[in-house]
Amino acid sequence: MKLVAAASSGPKQGTSIHCRGLVRIYQAEGIEVVALQGLDLEVPAGELVAVVGASGSGKSTLLNILAGLVWQQTARNLLPYLSAAENVALPLALAGVPRRERRERAAELLGRVGLGHRARHRPSALSGGEQQRVAIAVALANRPALLLADEPTGELDSGTADEVIAVLTEVTRDVGVTGVLVTHDAEVSARADRTVTIRDGRVAAETIAMRSIGSWGEEVVERREFAVLDRAGRLQLPDDHVKELALRRRVELELGDDHVTLRPGPDLGER
Repeated sequence: MKLVAAASSGPKQGTSIHCRGLVRIYQAEGIEVVALQGLDLEVPAGELVAVVGASGSGKSTLLNILAGLVWQQTARNLLPYLSAAENVALPLALAGVPRRERRERAAELLGRVGLGHRARHRPSALSGGEQQRVAIAVALANRPALLLADEPTGELDSGTADEVIAVLTEVTRDVGVTGVLVTHDAEVSARADRTVTIRDGRVAAETIAMRSIGSWGEEVVERREFAVLDRAGRLQLPDDHVKELALRRRVELELGDDHVTLRPGPDLGER
């Protein structure tokens, strides 16, 4: 199970994220690894964005850079000798918040995540899903402007994962923070305002929840996927499109009035 982490408190209107040509190179067993290759990302204040991609694509590296530090296990977020309420109150105590206000804030947040009745229990007496919900409350204690989560439903069963992500999305939207979630869970990404797909260290595609009003006045949500053109004019095509069209090294482009047509280019026998 992995962390839900929060940035420090910010202005009431929230905070936004701006990444321009982000590059991250590190050494692993004597080999130079380029984790991010000029990544561009915009997250407006108040938006909840899910970041997805294959292992090694660069998504966790991105979160580490945004957070400065991201713990990998819930146990690193909760002190085992403190109750749930005491864990939530701890960051408030460190910020100098008066004791009465700390108690009220901890009770409010534990109520929001559905654990008001478990306030006096220590982490060892809580289930994995309950621990993760306490971690969400801890992350929100100081009213952060930015919330970052690394696999918030990792290692949880599907039922518990549904509960955790429902609490996470509802609470963050209610509080009005900007959220970035790294996940492999399609159910998690489906609840975000936007899903960003990272491939080879760059943003390759975005899936946006397009909202409209149906014929009966109900809200209709259609999730549409778009390829992303980066600042250098580069475009990554989805793997299934490349395979379906048998695209290789060369691609022929034909400009129409409002579209571009792609066709396989000549194969000159290169390997």
